[in-house]
Amino acid sequence: MKKVNIGGVPEHFNLAWYLTLKNGEYKAEDINLRWHDYHGGTGAMCKALRSGEIDMAVILTEGIVKDIIDGNPSKIVQTFVETPLIWGIHVAAKSEFKTIEDIKRTRAAISRYGSGSHLMAYINAKNNHWNLENDLNFEVIKNLDGAIRGLTEGKADYFMWEKFTTKPYVDNGIFRRIDNCPSPWPCFVIAVREDYIKNNEADLKTILEIINGTTADFKSIPSIDKTIANRYEQELEDVQEWLSLTEWSQSVMDEKTIKNVQDQLFDLKIIPEKVAYSKLIHQL
Repeated sequence: MKKVNIGGVPEHFNLAWYLTLKNGEYKAEDINLRWHDYHGGTGAMCKALRSGEIDMAVILTEGIVKDIIDGNPSKIVQTFVETPLIWGIHVAAKSEFKTIEDIKRTRAAISRYGSGSHLMAYINAKNNHWNLENDLNFEVIKNLDGAIRGLTEGKADYFMWEKFTTKPYVDNGIFRRIDNCPSPWPCFVIAVREDYIKNNEADLKTILEIINGTTADFKSIPSIDKTIANRYEQELEDVQEWLSLTEWSQSVMDEKTIKNVQDQLFDLKIIPEKVAYSKLIHQL
C-alpha cells in the first residue's frame, strides 16, 4: 500500500477528507492516505511541502502561489473551494478599537510571514486605501491560540482569520469582530509536490476522484449541518449560513483566475514577478 501524506487546517472546509478517510475509500484503492493537521495554516504547510514532510496540501490560494514563485517545488492541481474565504477582522473584546480606521498603523497578528493572515492584511489595507509601507505592522503569533493570547495580552492589536472558525471566540467574549474581508479569489486549492506528481500521477488522480465525489454531493449528506456543528463546536445556524455561502470545486483553476491572483499580489509587492500559468498549475 502506497503511503501519501497530506496536510490541511483542522477546520470545517476539510470535513470531506475526514469522511472519505473514515470510510476507508483510499485504502480500498491501495492508497494509505495520512492526514496531518496544520494549526499554523498555510505558512506551516508551505514549509512542510518544501521539506517533503507532506506530499500534498489543502492550502490557501494566495499563500501557495507566492511560495511557488519563491521556489516551492510544488504545483496546484485543482481548486478545492471555489468561493472566497470570508476573513473576519478581530480585536480583543475589551479593545478600544471599533473600526477599520482605528486599527490603521497598529500591529496585525499573523501566524507567520507568507501565511494567509499575513497576505490578507495587505488586501485589507489596499481595500481601505492605506499606505502599505507605513500603515502595516506585524506580530508573529503562530496560530489561533497564539492570537488569543497575543490580542488578550496586548502583544498585537488585530487578527484576521476565517470568520466562522473564530465565531465561537466572538460569542464567548474573547474576540470582537469589527469587519469582514473576503478573499478576491477562490480560497483553497490542492497543491502537490512536483516529485510526487512525477512518480505517482495515477494515484493522485484516484485521490482527487475520491475527494471530488464527496465534495460534489457534500451539502446533500444527511444532517451534515449537525455533524459540522458538533465536530467543530459551532452553532447550527452559523454552520447553515456557512454552507449556504460555500461551494466546492472539482476542476483545475483557470488562467484568468491565476492571472487575477498574480496581478493583485504583484501590485501589493507580495510577489517579485508574475510567472507563466504552467509554472503554477499542473493539469492532470
